[in-house]
Amino acid sequence: MPQPPFHGPVPAVGTVAPTLRYVKADRAEGRLADHKGEVVVLIAFPSVDTPTCAAETRTFNQRATNMGATVMSISMDLPPALKRFCAAEGIDKVLAASDYRYHDAAHVWGAALMEGNLAGTLGRITWVIDRDGVIRYVEVAPELGAEPDYESALAAVKGLL
Repeated sequence: MPQPPFHGPVPAVGTVAPTLRYVKADRAEGRLADHKGEVVVLIAFPSVDTPTCAAETRTFNQRATNMGATVMSISMDLPPALKRFCAAEGIDKVLAASDYRYHDAAHVWGAALMEGNLAGTLGRITWVIDRDGVIRYVEVAPELGAEPDYESALAAVKGLL
């Protein structure tokens, strides 16, 4: 089943990454701007409590070890759910972020799903952002149940390091 329509359009390659405020698993607040000067892999998805989202987070956590980039996941999950998931799964290289408070990923980034039983959560999208805050790679998964193209995302990261 393809992804339902987005609130979007989602930010495209060559554009400056928009504002993104979030709440971390420890309930501290953060901003994408705090990572300026870093290569960032931003992965959006519905919830860590779904099999595909969990697998995606585990895979990026394993692959992030030697990447030299900051990997951030963002969903509508509440911080306690993110904290529980990360502790249970040993996620220590992916910054788990929640969009529940500000909805920047949902509305500013256009990633909110507009229809279906997951309406209001985020679609499955991967962005790679360079050190200057410019988006250099975007992948919108063709289906919510499809994992991203890890190799293409990692190749985009390697091209920026």
